[in-house]
Amino acid sequence: MSDVPTPGAPGQAGPISDSYLSPQQDQRCLLACIRAFAAPDRKRSIRQLVVTASGFATLWIGMLLSTKFPYWITLLLAVPAAGLVVRFFMIQHDCGHNSFFKSRRMNDLLGHLIGTITLTPYTYWRQTHAEHHATSGNLDRRGVGDVTTLTVREYLARAWWGRFGYRLYRHPLVFFGLGPIYLFVLKFRLPLDLPLRKTGAWLSVLATNAAIAGCLVCLALLIGPINLLKTQLPITLLASAMGVWMFFIQHQYEGVYWRRQDAWEAEGAALEGSSYYRLPKVLQWFTANIGLHHIHHLCSRIPNYRLQKCLERVPVLAQVPHITFMGSLRYATLALWDETANKMIRFRDLKRERCQHQA
Repeated sequence: MSDVPTPGAPGQAGPISDSYLSPQQDQRCLLACIRAFAAPDRKRSIRQLVVTASGFATLWIGMLLSTKFPYWITLLLAVPAAGLVVRFFMIQHDCGHNSFFKSRRMNDLLGHLIGTITLTPYTYWRQTHAEHHATSGNLDRRGVGDVTTLTVREYLARAWWGRFGYRLYRHPLVFFGLGPIYLFVLKFRLPLDLPLRKTGAWLSVLATNAAIAGCLVCLALLIGPINLLKTQLPITLLASAMGVWMFFIQHQYEGVYWRRQDAWEAEGAALEGSSYYRLPKVLQWFTANIGLHHIHHLCSRIPNYRLQKCLERVPVLAQVPHITFMGSLRYATLALWDETANKMIRFRDLKRERCQHQA
């Protein structure tokens, strides 16, 4: 047995079973204990925002000044600057879940402002991300706010050009190289998958585009377009790639959870279909604890700065299978869901898997 905080009684403790999926009573106890951490702290939120913003501003100015010296210095500074953009995105992500401040109005205002830095239209992203949370791991509800993933049967049913297109899409150089640029620089400027009737989301897209354009024009006039390009471009490229990698590894690993609608369960999708990504402390800081993604999917109202404490106070959450940073690199080539073997496989595994199934 482990001691965990009882909801509604901070500082007190109560027992919880070591089984995190059964029986049903233990599931309810686990969820109740986790929800005890779903309370934003305004001082901590403001402190996190100030540290992130001041750190980013300092690095950005440092990069600008370093353009007078060998360019490798600028590129070196771009790495932590891009990490802080990822951290900004995590704050925007919390705003979208209404978990950074108690006030929905404050969350939305901050989310819109950060969208200028992350190149992400807040309302559009918030709506698609909410759909992702509601359908993650559901094979019959794929396609919104997630990574396009085909089953083996669906892939084999495609014509050769369909297979080629999917292989190209899932190739690591495309997925983590060109893909992030397309997503953040192009698609988010004109999301053609957004229905015209969703006027609020379209206004968010247009307002974000206008704010980004205004900032770029002002900066270009102030420091010159070349200096702006040399400073901002590496940050954008690195931050976009980091962001796509984090989202990929949160739901694309060998033993991930995928089920058809009639067998799908929200808790199972959270605990088995959202990774416990154990990163080195410095990377965990830059990514604002989002590697504890199984906890986030169990309760999205927990602020990022409470996720680690939740893990420590509810020890059964650390008993789910975890992924290390080095271990995660081998998952970059996973591409297909094998419904027979109930696991993600690579293209090169297709022939072997089919032979095993026939046998």
